[in-house]
Order: sequence, then C-alpha cells, then structure tokens
Amino acid sequence: MPAVTVENPLTLPRVAAPADAHSRPVLAVSTAPSGFEGEGFPVRRAFAGIDYKHLDPFIMMDQMGEVEYAPGEPKGTPWHPHRGFETVTYLLDGTFVHRDSHGGGGVINDGDTQWMTAGSGLLHIEAPPESLVMSGGLFHGLQLWVNLPKSDKMMAPRYQDIGGGQVKLLTSADGGALVRLIAGDIDGNEGPGATHTPITMLHVSVTPGAELTLPWRADFNALAYGLAGRGTAGAEGRPFRMGQAVVFGSGDALTIRADETQESRSPNFEVVLLGGLPIREPMMHYGPFVMNTHAELAQAFEDFKAGRLGTVPADAS
Repeated sequence: MPAVTVENPLTLPRVAAPADAHSRPVLAVSTAPSGFEGEGFPVRRAFAGIDYKHLDPFIMMDQMGEVEYAPGEPKGTPWHPHRGFETVTYLLDGTFVHRDSHGGGGVINDGDTQWMTAGSGLLHIEAPPESLVMSGGLFHGLQLWVNLPKSDKMMAPRYQDIGGGQVKLLTSADGGALVRLIAGDIDGNEGPGATHTPITMLHVSVTPGAELTLPWRADFNALAYGLAGRGTAGAEGRPFRMGQAVVFGSGDALTIRADETQESRSPNFEVVLLGGLPIREPMMHYGPFVMNTHAELAQAFEDFKAGRLGTVPADAS
C-alpha cells in the first residue's frame, strides 16, 4: 500500500487552504466493526453507527481486507442485484474481476477504481481471477455506496473504469502529503470520476509528523477514514487510527496530521477523505436496493424476482 505513488511529491501541484479558512471541527470518531461479505472475505463497516444526516449522500463503505490470502483462499461475491445508487470500488492491492447481466465487466488492479451506476438495476458479480485464487496474495480495497437523487434512480446502468494512472496527484504545501484525487475538485484540480451526485473522494498518504490542510466546499459534508497508521483530525488534534471514521462539522477546510511514529506495516498515515452535497431526500435502504419509499423497495424486490433486473448469463450459471 499504496499502489499509485511518486518518488518526489514536490514535483506535483501543491494545494493548501487559504490562511483565513475555517477548519472543520471533529464531531465524532467511531470504530468500524468487523464482519464478512460475499463468499466470506473480511470487511470493516466503516460508517456503522454514524447518523445518516452526517453521511448523506453516502450510504455505507466497506474496507475489504487488508488480508494476505494463502493459495486457494481468495473469495468474491455471488451474483447479486443492485438498484438506485452507485458503487465505487477502489482497489489498493490485488485484482478483482467484475461482470454484470447487461454484458458489462472488466478487471481492476492495484490503484484502479471501478465506478458502477446501478440506476434502474442489474445483476453483478465480483471475484478474484483464477490466477489469484491459485497463488494467493495480498488483497485490500474499499467499496463505497453513493446515493442517487430520485430523478436519477431509474437511469440506465453504466460504468466508469478509472485506471490508477488517471488519478490526479497533488501534494501539500511542504510536500509532506501525497493526495490522490479520484473524484471532485480540490483547489481547482479535478479528479477523473464523473459523479451524478456532487462528491469529493481522495486517498491521502501523510508522512510521519506532517500535516495536510485542504480547502473543502462549505456546502459538502466531510468524513475521514483511516486505512493504515495513526494521526489526528481537525485543528484540535482529535486522535484516530486505522479502522476509525471521523465526522467533521461545518467549515471550509479539513486538517489531518500524522503521528511522529507509525506502525511497521505502513510508513505513512493512509486516509480516505470524502465529502458530498447532501441530497436531503427520504432514503430507504434494504439489502442491495436504495430507494425513496418502502413501496419502491418492494417493487425492486418484485422486479428482481421477476427477472426484470437481468438474468445470470448462461455461461456463468
């Protein structure tokens, strides 16, 4: 970790919040519970227990791994449906093959992002390639669910495959942090991800003792999640570490600082930063469907059972 990096961050564009920016205070720090997903790969439920008013437009996020598989151990998911939202799969280590009932699919590797707009619905599967199952190896990634407004929930499904080389790389004023901008705008720099719901998504690596302060849209919410290492959030220096999520209050800047010493498995403090424009519509979430009303959820289940979300391809059943 991480897959996409540079030898000298000082060669990159630098970003910093204005001197008079108001740093967002930390409202809460929570620890993600562990569980299993799909055929049994380990996950941490990053946003479990956080009030949806602080998450909107995000629904949930799973940290998948980090796990070192022995030969024969790598696991994926069975075929499953989605409707009404987008899944964003960001892979730090490993390889995943994805396929759907509409004929779409592809492969994502270290540093890649696969952005799937489920919209009106499809069936989907994610699994390690046969070569990884045979050899074993390191697997680590994130899957984020982003809500769609009512006006877009029944749009046609689509994909964006964002290669690691497409991610916009930036650094802090002193070069002490590497910023990977996957989606959104930071200080006039645009990430490659095209979003229906306005969001910002970054993966930052902060070197020991360094501090990163970024400008942040005042109308967005703000969240941080520790992927590895330890440090603090906010100007007040609230501690958080790997497996913990931070909810920020209002303001127009975000501050993250890495502790002077880090764990041996990761030389830097690795953090995902997320923000989005709240949709502020009713959100009903049950299983793989995210709609506005209970009646729409019931219709989604009915459509799934009737095969209207697609069928598993004959060569995959």
